[in-house]
Amino acid sequence: MKQLKTKSYGILIFSDYKKTSFKILYGVLIGILILTLLITIFPPLWLLLSSFKSASELYELPFSLFPKNLNLGKVKDVWSSLQFGNYYMNSIYVILGALVCSILFNGLLAYAVSVLKPKGYKLVYNMVLISLMIPAILNMGPLLNNIVNIGLSNSYLPLWLVYGANPFNFIMFKTFFDKLPSSLFDSAQIDGCNKIQLFYKIILPLSTPIIMVIGIFTINAAWSDFLLPFLVLNIDAKQTVMVKIYSLYSVMGTSMNFGPDKLLMVLALSVIPPVIFFLIFQKQITSSVATSGMKD
Repeated sequence: MKQLKTKSYGILIFSDYKKTSFKILYGVLIGILILTLLITIFPPLWLLLSSFKSASELYELPFSLFPKNLNLGKVKDVWSSLQFGNYYMNSIYVILGALVCSILFNGLLAYAVSVLKPKGYKLVYNMVLISLMIPAILNMGPLLNNIVNIGLSNSYLPLWLVYGANPFNFIMFKTFFDKLPSSLFDSAQIDGCNKIQLFYKIILPLSTPIIMVIGIFTINAAWSDFLLPFLVLNIDAKQTVMVKIYSLYSVMGTSMNFGPDKLLMVLALSVIPPVIFFLIFQKQITSSVATSGMKD
């Protein structure tokens, strides 16, 4: 005799939802989720709406979330007066170089450690793991000193190389390469594929998922990074968006033409690209977070 199966949602079956205790628990959980959603969405919503307020309106009481007049021309005024598009292009330039270095350098090192396995590859792997235990701020002093000594101040090259030397990305590449079948590499070498061709023609085309994940992390890190660009880029024309925001904040009280209302508009403009980027690649981001700690 076949056993009757009841429809299930997670660890609860359908009949559980008819019990009073489960209805109360379900209602409490829904309430917590709604409250969490409101707490999460309120800061960016406040920033977006307040960026359209005037300076005097920001300090008015009682507090109002919505601006009295939605002046869309303020966006164009702030964008053109501060020439904010130039700093956008600087950040994009940093992102493009960081993407190339991060994928190429970490991918090649992971390829050597995972596939080629030359003598001493375990030592290299262990050294990379140890580097993860060193706080990044401790490296900042020696790193900046070397950048100045070799004359790379006000250059994007140090930023690209730092983003390219990322142990976390290397480990993600190696973990992915370890799962690729070794028989595929043997077949390619039998067909006359050398070590470099094996990487560019076989491994890289198969590594699209991990390349997308590392690309997403690299873009987010390069866009939001402040400290290293602030220390390296001293020329205003080469500053990134985050560094420019800091410089604008420092002169906010001394400039009559730049007040807190315009600073909020600048902050809103800097938040829009990451939000759009997340909406486009949210599936890849959430799937990478969900599977990053799983093993076959």
